[in-house]
Amino acid sequence: MSSSSSVAQPDARRAHPFRFSGLHGLAVGSWKPEELEAEVRRIVDPAAARRSLHWGRNYLYQAELTRGNETISVAVKQFRGEGLKERWRRRWRGTKARLSWDLARAFVDARVHTPEPLLLIESEAPDGPAFYVCRHLEGTTEARYLLRAAAAGRAAEEFPEIDLVVFLTRLGAAARKLHDAGILHRDLSVGNVLIEPRGVDDPRLWLVDLNRARRGSKPGRFARMRDLCRLALFRPEDRARLLHGYFGATPSPSSLTLYSSLHHLFQLRNRVKAPLAPLRKRLSGKLGPRRPHAHIPDAPTGASTRDKVVWDYLSDQPHQHATRAEKAAIRFTDLGGHLEQARIIAATLPRVWKRHRQLTAGLHRQPIVWDGMGLCLRPQPQDPQGLLNAVEQLGVRKLLLRLHPWQEEHDAEEELARELVARGYELAFALPQNRDLVRDPERWRAAIAQIGERFAPLGCHFQIGQAINRSKWGIWRAQEYVDLYLAAAELLRQHPGVKLLGPSVIDFEHHTTAALLNLRRPGLRFDIVSALLYVDRRGAPESRQAGFDTVGKATLLKAIAETSRNADPRCWITEFNWPLWEGPHSPAGKKVSVDEETAADYTVRYFLLTLACGLIERVYFWQLAARGYGLLAPSEEGTLNDARRRPAFAAIATLHRHLEDTTCEGRLPAPQGARLLRFTRNDGGETVVGWTTGSRADPAVTIELPGTPHTVVDRDGNELPSTSPQVQLRSSPTYFRF
Repeated sequence: MSSSSSVAQPDARRAHPFRFSGLHGLAVGSWKPEELEAEVRRIVDPAAARRSLHWGRNYLYQAELTRGNETISVAVKQFRGEGLKERWRRRWRGTKARLSWDLARAFVDARVHTPEPLLLIESEAPDGPAFYVCRHLEGTTEARYLLRAAAAGRAAEEFPEIDLVVFLTRLGAAARKLHDAGILHRDLSVGNVLIEPRGVDDPRLWLVDLNRARRGSKPGRFARMRDLCRLALFRPEDRARLLHGYFGATPSPSSLTLYSSLHHLFQLRNRVKAPLAPLRKRLSGKLGPRRPHAHIPDAPTGASTRDKVVWDYLSDQPHQHATRAEKAAIRFTDLGGHLEQARIIAATLPRVWKRHRQLTAGLHRQPIVWDGMGLCLRPQPQDPQGLLNAVEQLGVRKLLLRLHPWQEEHDAEEELARELVARGYELAFALPQNRDLVRDPERWRAAIAQIGERFAPLGCHFQIGQAINRSKWGIWRAQEYVDLYLAAAELLRQHPGVKLLGPSVIDFEHHTTAALLNLRRPGLRFDIVSALLYVDRRGAPESRQAGFDTVGKATLLKAIAETSRNADPRCWITEFNWPLWEGPHSPAGKKVSVDEETAADYTVRYFLLTLACGLIERVYFWQLAARGYGLLAPSEEGTLNDARRRPAFAAIATLHRHLEDTTCEGRLPAPQGARLLRFTRNDGGETVVGWTTGSRADPAVTIELPGTPHTVVDRDGNELPSTSPQVQLRSSPTYFRF
């Protein structure tokens, strides 16, 4: 247990103030001034996060705090201060971090367990963030899981180390201590009570999330029962046990009736609000201003609407500060260009749709050589050898190295590229743009000329542009991209054998691709059509978006390429992933983020679906090492040898190992909700890959294989018992070798 073992936490009384440029607050313990400032500035940077604990209105992450010779696992809660309401609260009541700090000390006085407060950090700016740092509790369980099991009658089975009666009695007693001390928690929910098992009859309870709590005179009975009513105790006997602990005796009928009535009213309110919550969030998202994460810098002073872009170093992508209204005004200004694209799309649609139907009818009719798995990466200057080791362990031989033309130096990229080529890897290069390069054509030309000289000898494929349909990447009008592409093409085609990719449209916005591939501009020609084809990231790759699943989207892309005037028919997908539930490190919002196991399932299935259809030559996963979406989670220092390998790492390695040098012979019959792909191997054997198209929570589907496999391997490469041709499939792909 990393937290203090006593309720009376004396260090909390030895807090001393500090003030640095832009920050002030309180710190517990003995610190050297220079060490304290370094740790404070480091710990408030979400890059220090080891793990996201909660990602919502506020961000809670686990990190490590170094105090002298001691390393402490801490929980950091970041409170954002934007908005008039928050600034008003801050002025009259202090920041939420300050409230949490003060209430934590009040909890100590009341002899109620809460994680030991270590740092209070507040921004000097009126709308800046504030941070509450306390010890992180290891080995605890949220009370919600125990109470859910209790409601289902499975508490003793699922939590044999916790006695439910003892827990409820102690929770009631802890609440009574708070109320007698004049404290109302005001958010005493099952998620804010943590249980530390210490033997069946001795669980320790920790109360967290204190910023809503209030202190005053001792509350009356109504206020006390109202404070307790948020606990999800649906069985009458559990509510009676809680009150028994609260009163230290059997509760009076009037107290039990009052508490139960308030509990039912609270649950009724939640049921009424629940259907309206999605609508309220949608309206807020459409009408209200977007609030960037606290670490994202402000737009440059005096920047025009088109230029309000800054770099988000946590998600490794630009951030657009322009509001929806500002962007809409620019779109209206550029209406002429948009109308030209609309005319092109309307003219090309009939032949694209005809070819799409033909390609769909021919799916899985011809054998497809499995040879298109790829991986994107960036250099890791802190640990170049660790990156090379990880690439070797993964096994994928086709790599796409993203270069940043706005950088002055590319030494790390060139060193990595030369080493990879020496080891026999096939390299391609992606050349994204930013707003500065769009505005400065000569700088773009100089950067591309230098890149061509250095990297054309190491690989012949260059993707020109990045997410050109997203203004945060600097492109507002199609002509801006055309100008960049033509300049780059003129310079790169001077090198023998170079093949150019584009237009690099992101997400399922193939209309933009179709418009550019049929735009009448002299010299506009793509050797390979590339797309950053993220599926609808709210679901599985088999789920449909506007009527198209992943294979349908790939088929439509191929149809657009084959019927275009400006491109050869070859198609690559140069970027895809599923963003992870890792707060501001995630490249997308929390509504489209998934857990690591789900991401591993979906990643393997995406490769299988897109490459087995025979229409896409290459598919690249973005990227090897990154917080929020990579196969590896680098340490805070950026090293990879000690980086945690996410489930998708083993999943991709297994996929490559089992399907390398195979040929996909097509789909096998499977019941609804299941998929089976048959591959022949060079050794004369066969491999069948099967999975279900739902989520991990969905039930298994029973199928009958053509025979009994001699080897069964799960998604991560673990061998499973094989006794019968009748098997069960789940969302994680399984390999059956015959």
